[in-house]
Amino acid sequence: MQHFDEAATRAPLDFERLVPALRDAFTAEAQVPPRHVHSIETAGGGHDSESGNSSSKGTVLIMPAWSDAGFLGIKTINIFPGNSARGLPGLHATYVLYDARTGVPLAMMDGNEITARRTAAASALGASFLARKDARRLLVLGTGRIARMLPAAHASVRPIDEVWVWNHRTEGAEALAAQWRAEGWNARAATDLEAAVREHADIVSCATLATAPLVRGEWLAPGSHLDLIGSFTPAMREADVQCFAGARTYVDTNEALQKSGDLLDAMAAGTLHTQDVQGTLAELCRGERAGRASDEERTVFKAVGSALEDLTAATLVWKSAA
Repeated sequence: MQHFDEAATRAPLDFERLVPALRDAFTAEAQVPPRHVHSIETAGGGHDSESGNSSSKGTVLIMPAWSDAGFLGIKTINIFPGNSARGLPGLHATYVLYDARTGVPLAMMDGNEITARRTAAASALGASFLARKDARRLLVLGTGRIARMLPAAHASVRPIDEVWVWNHRTEGAEALAAQWRAEGWNARAATDLEAAVREHADIVSCATLATAPLVRGEWLAPGSHLDLIGSFTPAMREADVQCFAGARTYVDTNEALQKSGDLLDAMAAGTLHTQDVQGTLAELCRGERAGRASDEERTVFKAVGSALEDLTAATLVWKSAA
């Protein structure tokens, strides 16, 4: 079994290659069973003893998928939001690729790179159907691994030339904006989230682990596109219920209707009904559903992630090495 470290996993997954690969994958057929979700809580001491915490809470996801192309993949992803206080990433993942015809293990890959890059690529794929053609101003909420990739991802499908970043810790936003500027982006940190959404965003992309709404519907301008890719459980949410009122809403998969706190809250409040969801990413890619209909309408894309995206990225890594 081959091993692909972070650098080797990252190398083939540029967005100019990964976004079209995802579009092809959603157009084709694949088997994607529902993810397995487990809540984890460990008590007492351990690595938390110095911080005084008596327990650690997290979520474990197990995400399998396989396709007629002959590949089977299983990702295990651990999400521990409290890690930020320990100076650690909140997400750790591993990915194992198998031969789908024999079950023989082929490769172990860096699941963090696969998760971050496929999530940013799916965000851009959604925007390729739903953001205005002339969308050039991107506002990113969050400063984690996925958030850092969003300018490059969206620039592969839209003419992004102005990037803003907001974070609940201002110093984090300032640091990321400085990093982006060093990479050549016209990037600035936003200290006032409402003003940034109202004044500086054609696309608002949320990549956080928030459990309370950050973006409010009343702030969103006509013609804007709201991209919600951070939350993936009923307890997590990044947008208030008014974000969905009067907007054309799409999801990555129908699983989002059961997993997303954003959607569940909006449906409970009556600002979104199941029949109001305009389509999935697969339906958009196959041309079965239309995307944005006018420059004036608001659109929302809610993603909780799909094992098909992981399998697509892992297959790219494997084939590139071969």
